[in-house]
Amino acid sequence: MKLEEFRVYQLALDLGEGVWDIVIKWDFFAKDTIGKQLVRAIDSVAANLSEGYGRYHYKEAKNFSYYSRGSLYETKTWLTKAKNRNLLNEETFTKMMSAIDDISVKLNNYIKSIGKTN
Repeated sequence: MKLEEFRVYQLALDLGEGVWDIVIKWDFFAKDTIGKQLVRAIDSVAANLSEGYGRYHYKEAKNFSYYSRGSLYETKTWLTKAKNRNLLNEETFTKMMSAIDDISVKLNNYIKSIGKTN
C-alpha cells in the first residue's frame, strides 16, 4: 500500500488543511500564540505517520505512530483553548473534535496491527 492510500494519514492531512484554513484568518497575536501551536500539532500527526511508514521496520513505525497519537491529543488541547478564547465557534470546534475522535480510533487500530502477521 502507498502512503497516500493510508486512510488515517489522509484524514490527518485533511484535518490539517482545515485547521490551516481557519488559523490563517486569525489576527497576528492569535496566530503567533495558539495558531502556531495548533498548526504544528495537527501537522505532526500526518508527518509522524509518514516518517514511521517510511522507516520500513515495524518497531519504528509503531514508535512514530505513538508520537502521532500524542500530537493528535495535543491538537485537542489547542482546539479547546481556541474555542475558550472565542477563536473557534462551537460548530467548528465540534466538527474538528469529531474528526479527531475518528482519527484516534483508526490510529489506535493501526497501532494495534503493527507488527502482526496474518
